[in-house]
Amino acid sequence: MAFTLSSPAFASGGDIPRQFTCDGDDIPPHLMWSGGPKDAASFVLVVEDPDAPSGTFTHWVVFDIPAERSDLPSGTRSDAVGLSGRNSRGEIGYIGPCPPLGTHRYFFRLFALDVKTLGLAVGASRQQVEEAMGRHLLGTTELIGRYGH
Repeated sequence: MAFTLSSPAFASGGDIPRQFTCDGDDIPPHLMWSGGPKDAASFVLVVEDPDAPSGTFTHWVVFDIPAERSDLPSGTRSDAVGLSGRNSRGEIGYIGPCPPLGTHRYFFRLFALDVKTLGLAVGASRQQVEEAMGRHLLGTTELIGRYGH
């Protein structure tokens, strides 16, 4: 079975509904995954906009997601499911899509790791999370959504 990431809110390559953006409720959509590597001990989620004018913008980082999880419910903002890192605004938690001009792509990437914890505290940067993931990566899957004004 392939490692897949999906959302009941939008299809891969489809439009992200307004409620999950800065123009709506600015809450994360429900994300679900299946087919992860059998030896996965935890997951990391990174949401980014590679089309941002000043370079890739990180919207959300969640790490130490327990291996027994297979979803992040809509509205998950806190550390109820894993630990939240800092986004590109320097804040902890989710920032919804909010492109200044045109339509941007938003990559929701889920990484399966062979360790239960990265040993980092809440508020770790994306760079710290990626460095800690190091050689622990077992698999990756992604979901791409689009949003624009």
